[in-house]
Amino acid sequence: MTQPADLPQAAVMRRRAMWSSYLGSAVEYYDFLLYGIAATLVFPKVFFALDPKVATLASFATLAVGYVARPLGAVFFGHYGDRIGRKKMLMITLYLMGVSSFLMGLLPSYEMIGIAAPLALIALRLVQGFAVGGEWAGATLLSMEHAGKKSRGFAASIVGSGAPSGAVMATLALMPFAAMAQDQFLTWGWRIPFLLSAVLVVLAAWLRSSVEETPDFLAMQEARKQQAQQKQEIPLLVVLRRYPGPLLNGVLGSLACLAMTTLTATFMVNYAINVGGHAQSTALGLLTVVNVIHIFAIPAFAILSDRIGRKPVMLAGAVTGMVLIFPIFHLLTMGSAWALLLGLALANPVIHAMMGGPLSAWLGEKFAADIRYSGMAVTFQVGSTISAGFAPLVATWLLMRGSGTDPTNVGVFFIALCVISILAILLAPESFRKTLAVTTTQTDGERPAA
Repeated sequence: MTQPADLPQAAVMRRRAMWSSYLGSAVEYYDFLLYGIAATLVFPKVFFALDPKVATLASFATLAVGYVARPLGAVFFGHYGDRIGRKKMLMITLYLMGVSSFLMGLLPSYEMIGIAAPLALIALRLVQGFAVGGEWAGATLLSMEHAGKKSRGFAASIVGSGAPSGAVMATLALMPFAAMAQDQFLTWGWRIPFLLSAVLVVLAAWLRSSVEETPDFLAMQEARKQQAQQKQEIPLLVVLRRYPGPLLNGVLGSLACLAMTTLTATFMVNYAINVGGHAQSTALGLLTVVNVIHIFAIPAFAILSDRIGRKPVMLAGAVTGMVLIFPIFHLLTMGSAWALLLGLALANPVIHAMMGGPLSAWLGEKFAADIRYSGMAVTFQVGSTISAGFAPLVATWLLMRGSGTDPTNVGVFFIALCVISILAILLAPESFRKTLAVTTTQTDGERPAA
């Protein structure tokens, strides 16, 4: 099959697809990560009439609820993304995400409507999670499948850069209001960044509408026409029956990487404020600086994986995480802004980026094009639900089981995730030079690589 990189028009479309995936992902994660920050600073006080520590735990539980909905979104959007196209599903996920975030900004507080307030918050969080369940894989494929073989890692990582970009937008939008008087911030200030989602969604939708369907999907459609007499199987069932090894391997291999994302954005920020004594505005400002660095670190490590392979880069990240997790917690509590900046920088632009830069391509290279959306989406979202979704909740619970300040249990928890990921990555074959199959029938008689 001719690579899109070989054709001038396709090269234009490749760049357009990358920018569209990046900006669309940034908007999606602006909404999703804005919730993560608010779950630390706002929701315990506005939506939960509980003891402060219990309210924080309950707020992190609603954060986890969104991750529980992700696999459902992965199944739904993965199925139709493999059947009718990547682009159509991405437009739907974008609108769902924007509407749910906008409505969050309008929710009454617990004082106004009682238990209905947290219930409505949970319902909208479920919609968010459902949309993100299909967004990540679709956006990754839109970029990755427009790219040539030699730049798949970089193209796929663009979506990963959208996450810290969204975090930067979320913290920048929230910071001016977080500096307000506490009563004003909790009454209406925090709502404005959520309402701004409507503007961002319009921009992202306009960009995505200009991107054509991917060459791999079009080639897959042509192959299906030639096999019209054969009954088309449900993509997810094909993944479960023929690719159980790659599916499980991808889930386990992504655990440490995905956990570090939410641990940094939620638990570590909360830990730095409550235990380290840092001002709320200082912690958010430094997190923003770190996320700016993170935007460029993710594709940098992805480019390295295009040169030397996915496995060496990801393994280096997991080992680094095991070595640095306790020094990071020490830096968060030293009381120095510079130490806090270094601690957060080691967490995301180093540990997470080393694992996360190659991750998108590593997962995508496990599946043929006709089941790739389903395979990637389910693999990533199951791993994300298990790890990223529950990591802040588990970490908070582990901290409370101890003195409330000693991070030993949390560090051991993250090290255990790193060990699991290392074993999974070691068992998987290298795939960065692999020619990707268009349909699963092209690999008949072969055992799919983990």
